[in-house]
Amino acid sequence: MNQRQVGVVGLGLMGQGICTSLLASGFEVVGYDISSQRRQSVNQGISDALNDGESTSMHDWPSRFHCADRYDTFAACDFVVESVPEKLDTKRQTLEQLEEVLAPEVPIATNTSALPISYVQSQCRVPQRVIGMHWAEPCHLTRFLEVIRGEQTDDATVEKTVQLGKRLGKDPTIVQRDVPGFIVNRLAYAMYREAFWLLENDVADVETIDRAFVNAISVWANFAGPFRWMDLTGLPAYAQVMSRLFPELSCEQETPQSIQQLVEQGAKGIENGHGFYEYTPDQASQWQVKWRENVQLLQQLNEETSLASKENP
Repeated sequence: MNQRQVGVVGLGLMGQGICTSLLASGFEVVGYDISSQRRQSVNQGISDALNDGESTSMHDWPSRFHCADRYDTFAACDFVVESVPEKLDTKRQTLEQLEEVLAPEVPIATNTSALPISYVQSQCRVPQRVIGMHWAEPCHLTRFLEVIRGEQTDDATVEKTVQLGKRLGKDPTIVQRDVPGFIVNRLAYAMYREAFWLLENDVADVETIDRAFVNAISVWANFAGPFRWMDLTGLPAYAQVMSRLFPELSCEQETPQSIQQLVEQGAKGIENGHGFYEYTPDQASQWQVKWRENVQLLQQLNEETSLASKENP
């Protein structure tokens, strides 16, 4: 596979991040958004993200980026990622328009965190070339990438998508069965649900729950997943605790009242300074910087771990 030009449909936060990741890795990129305002602002967003880049591929990115105003501009692309809003009808309509201009063998990846890929691809002319890609922000820094097979996705499409992810410096994880939420979100939302149970049942307040979680998870989350951690710290004890604790865990199926109330009040977290915590503009900026610094540190640690494993197989 020799992918040279990749298309990105949808230039919101994630779409801009995907463009940035591709450009930072030397690809030619065609971007499109239905909003003329986003098409006009995307270059500034990419420039801001790559502001600290030192490589030639970062400095010459404007010559490799074309912001299109129509779908037929994607005809020359070797791979296309759609990152439109998470609405099934919107994604299906986007794929329908892409199939009008793309060759049958060109993969179309749908960027989603929860929509079943099998639903998205079900009405396509060539459903086997449709696949899921679940990215994480900031896209050009994180190594995370989930690659999700739909029921009709073929092996060639999976292979092309994994290869693209590796060329972008990602560590792709293949989701073999198209379940809602895939891998990471199913794990994360189980944790969110239990955190809300603790909060709403007066076990502890928000700050205490956050502090306890960080103090525990930071011990191992940057180098091991849950199964490796259990291997490292003793399987029998976990089996014993599970038998007692699993029946006690939350099985709530409704949105927690505490977050629903915040949303109804217009809370958007650091975006508007109102969430589970209150933020001044300076505090919001400081947390954004801290978040990005942490992502960069984890990226460095992951690269060092990957290099060490290659040197000492």
